[in-house]
Amino acid sequence: MRGLPRFWLLATVALILSGCGMRGQQQPAPVDQVQPTPQQPAPPSEPVPTVPSVPAVPAQPGPIEHQEPTTPEPKVRQYDWSGAMQPMVGKMLQAGGVNPGSVLLVDSVNNRTNGSLQTAPATEALRNALANNNTFTLVSAQQLSMAKQQLGLSPQDSLGTRSKAIGIARNVGAHYVLYTNAGGNVNSPTLQMQLMLVQTGEIIWSGKGAVSQSQ
Repeated sequence: MRGLPRFWLLATVALILSGCGMRGQQQPAPVDQVQPTPQQPAPPSEPVPTVPSVPAVPAQPGPIEHQEPTTPEPKVRQYDWSGAMQPMVGKMLQAGGVNPGSVLLVDSVNNRTNGSLQTAPATEALRNALANNNTFTLVSAQQLSMAKQQLGLSPQDSLGTRSKAIGIARNVGAHYVLYTNAGGNVNSPTLQMQLMLVQTGEIIWSGKGAVSQSQ
């Protein structure tokens, strides 16, 4: 009986230890699982304002330029003056009643056609045709210009009329005057020459000739 309290002591310790072991094997208290909260719908986003695109500006046409209508320049007519003058001068030099060595005043060719005509080339061709003749001595262009100034005329002024030509011829001491004009159609003018005696105004020779246009 002496060992009985010791037994109870051991039994008590064993119970205590077994209690502790049972307590240690108890299941843990259930943990409430956190349920995921449903996602709240995102608030509707405000629409982003869009900037309208600027339409491309079409290329503007340039200023309208009014072109002035160009008028073609009038064609300058070319005439074969030499071809018309040479045969006529040859006939005049063979005319009767002309004293060799006489002084001849050659008037500028006058335009009597139905259009505009440059007579300076015609006058030059006439003087060239008489340049080497053995019948007349020509009044120089300088003498003629001085005579015109004495009468109050321009050096470029044509004598124009027979009476004026004879007056100039007397001023320069000429014996004869060769008066020439171009008449008719300006496209095919006709030359008319008259050789006049200054002292009396008598026409001692006259002739006509056609003038063709040169190519």
